[in-house]
Amino acid sequence: MNNITDKSLLEITKLLAEKQVSVQETVQACFNQVEKTEPQINALINYDLDFCLDQAKKMDESGPAPDKPLWGVPVTIKDVICTRDFPTTCGSKYLENYKPCYEATLVEKLKNAGAIIMGKNNMDEFAMGSSTENSAFKTTRNPWDLKRVPGGSSGGSAASVAAGQCFASIGTDTGGSIRQPASFCGITGLKPTYGRISRFGLVAYGSSLDQPGPLTRNVGDSALIMSVISGHDQRDSTSDPREVPDYMTELENSKDLKKMRIGLPSQFFQGGLSSETSNC
Repeated sequence: MNNITDKSLLEITKLLAEKQVSVQETVQACFNQVEKTEPQINALINYDLDFCLDQAKKMDESGPAPDKPLWGVPVTIKDVICTRDFPTTCGSKYLENYKPCYEATLVEKLKNAGAIIMGKNNMDEFAMGSSTENSAFKTTRNPWDLKRVPGGSSGGSAASVAAGQCFASIGTDTGGSIRQPASFCGITGLKPTYGRISRFGLVAYGSSLDQPGPLTRNVGDSALIMSVISGHDQRDSTSDPREVPDYMTELENSKDLKKMRIGLPSQFFQGGLSSETSNC
């Protein structure tokens, strides 16, 4: 299958479950896309093909796992979220070689759901920025136009998804750091309600505001990721104990949005806004 990386998350999970494509083929296709696009967009700080192919081979040998909704799917993680398999740099050379001895709860949940963590995304240093130009390692570019920024601070995550390097990424949002880069890169980004996803293992920028969330190619993919990483965590005192909704079913039962009217405060269009933006 030559167009593996063109598939959505929901599409690739179905293909993997039905053995229409192998995990090794899927991982290799993503890394082929990394090799093709990474020199231009700089979306990743750390990644490891051999490590991921080894996991993929073992998964193919054992076969699909119906109880793992992300079985065999390559995803990336913003480098402000702790991972055991990769350094967690927060986009800073102060932490260039820091490899945590523990893993974020949401990373554990992704792995338990069968996802393959293929690498860590570039970001504004310690999440302080909105363009991913402020990383200590490299400047990330927008895959649609290399002269433009991808937004930030989760710009590496957004660019990675938009460039087809992975099927989903996890970013963090304090004041727009998922939503803004998702908009810039033409993908779907969600900042969930505070406490819905555990912040254990997240290096905080603004502790009472930070929230991890998905960056995906469409809303259905986002609902699937949310169903995996949401839920109460005893290791996070701010974690919401309420039951997690069935996001996939709720999405299927949602009303037609064609007649919905979205309002924007008129104050948003006063002073300093370019005509190109305001006329959109």
